[in-house]
Amino acid sequence: MTQRRGFAAAITLMAAIGMVGPARADTLPGALAQAYRNNPQLNAQRAIVRATDENVPSALSGYRPNITATATLGQQYTDYKGVSSGQSYKIDDNFTPRGIGITGTQTLFNGYQTGNRVRQAEGQVSAARETLRLIEQNVLLNGATAYMNLLRDSAILDLQRRNVEVLQEQLRQTRDRFSVGEVTRTDVAQSESRLAAGRSQVSAAESNYVSSKAAYRQVIGVEPGKLAAASPVDRLSPRSLPGAIGSGRAQNPNVTAAMFGIDVQALQVKINEGALLPTLTAQANIQKNWDVSPTVSEQYSASVIGQLSVPIYQGGQTHAAIRASKETLSQRRLDLETARDQAQATVVQAWGQLEAAKAQIEATQAQVSAAEIALNGVREEARVGQRTTLDVLNAQQELVNARVALVTAQRDRVVASYSLLAAVGRLSPPVLGLPTSLYDPMTHYQQVRDSWAGVRTPDGR
Repeated sequence: MTQRRGFAAAITLMAAIGMVGPARADTLPGALAQAYRNNPQLNAQRAIVRATDENVPSALSGYRPNITATATLGQQYTDYKGVSSGQSYKIDDNFTPRGIGITGTQTLFNGYQTGNRVRQAEGQVSAARETLRLIEQNVLLNGATAYMNLLRDSAILDLQRRNVEVLQEQLRQTRDRFSVGEVTRTDVAQSESRLAAGRSQVSAAESNYVSSKAAYRQVIGVEPGKLAAASPVDRLSPRSLPGAIGSGRAQNPNVTAAMFGIDVQALQVKINEGALLPTLTAQANIQKNWDVSPTVSEQYSASVIGQLSVPIYQGGQTHAAIRASKETLSQRRLDLETARDQAQATVVQAWGQLEAAKAQIEATQAQVSAAEIALNGVREEARVGQRTTLDVLNAQQELVNARVALVTAQRDRVVASYSLLAAVGRLSPPVLGLPTSLYDPMTHYQQVRDSWAGVRTPDGR
């Protein structure tokens, strides 16, 4: 009886996912901080944002001059034959023409295309940051899911192992009773069958645990240690479903990225329309040549030229590009509505899962309490011959199933709270208060925005 009570207490502890280990146990915030730093998908998206930052200095180059230096060197041979004053003559010239020059071209007006390209590039940077925020949320949600899955599967594995210990003790007692004639061979066979089933469940639990451990390593980036209990994050989410829907439709990264996509495409329409306007450029040239011809040994020239180009007709290509960009702009607006509807559906789904998990915890807690009482009662009744061995085994299995259901419900409760936080666009390290330094995409943007030259990245590559 003492052993059975100890088993029941152990199950209660494990079912609450209170796997309280050593003082240095891994915590969910710590695991998410590891994922925030180490996850390769997230680091790859950060590199994409840094590459997108370079679109801005590329667009700003339209305000700056283009300067080209030239140098020429060659060998020229000239053979002259002629007649002068009734006498023929022949002149052979062999000289080396060479020269250097520099040309600078500055666009003064191009139909506002440069300004619109700069604003478009800035919009692309903002959209890329929102995509990065989406990837951050996905990584953190996957990290929380992987953590809770491993915590759940570890608790279930321990439950199944302890269940096998109890079944082994039950089989031993049944055999002892069979040896004195209190039970039949059927009771022994039932105990043996249930023990074999328990061992099969242990094998399945071990397989799930190994799979969850591998998934944890993939998402978090480190091998798991002893996992500490985790709590829901309901305090960080809206208090009502309408408030959650409003936040999701406005703050979900898919929605905000779609908003910036509209701005980017609207500027593309203006850029295409700018191709119909005149273009004004100025060009300055300085040239110095030597041995230009047999009679000119040195030549110097300098010029400043302004050029105005007025497009009249380009075969309809520019007009087609404008019409196409307007249709794409309409598509971007529809994409925004789709993103908002999808965000709303995600919020409602996450809210429903969270409420269901809360109700399931209450139900499984009541189920566990009832199963404990039932098991104790069946055991006492079996002792006086009012219950069979099979009744005891069934009651034991019902208790284990209830404990497993409670562990699963508590896992679902935590994951659902993180899912809701992601759906409303608030699953981020600052909101969660993760113990890690934050990646600020603005730092790289400011380092490269006004860069005029150089091929090294800010980190020295």
